[in-house]
Amino acid sequence: MNVFQPWQLLLVTVAGWINRQQHDVSAYLQEENRVLKNKLKGRRIRFTDDERRRLAVKGKALGRKALRQVASIVTPDTILAWHRKLIAQKWDYRERRGPGRHASAEYSVRCCESQGRVGARASSIPTNNVQERP
Repeated sequence: MNVFQPWQLLLVTVAGWINRQQHDVSAYLQEENRVLKNKLKGRRIRFTDDERRRLAVKGKALGRKALRQVASIVTPDTILAWHRKLIAQKWDYRERRGPGRHASAEYSVRCCESQGRVGARASSIPTNNVQERP
């Protein structure tokens, strides 16, 4: 027969109490969001980039299924779209990119000559078909 030890019973009781308190806080916040949304009466809420970012990070952690139950200000699809854009911006290095590759063979020859005999040899690069750019 499996009987709880006193410390196990105390642990289960405290865990249940904490879980119940978290549930009550969550229920209160959901109701508060509903009341605030009703006060808007269909008017559109304008979010700052920082507010979108915060909602996107928290919403992604919850997932689409939980967002359907909780999100009342914007749709779960909107929150997850904000998160996708946030991730896309994180990995976009456009401002770090240089002007691109130099297509001129003369540039390659000048680089090789200035570096000496390191890497490709300047004499091995064909320069007979190089055309001047306007």
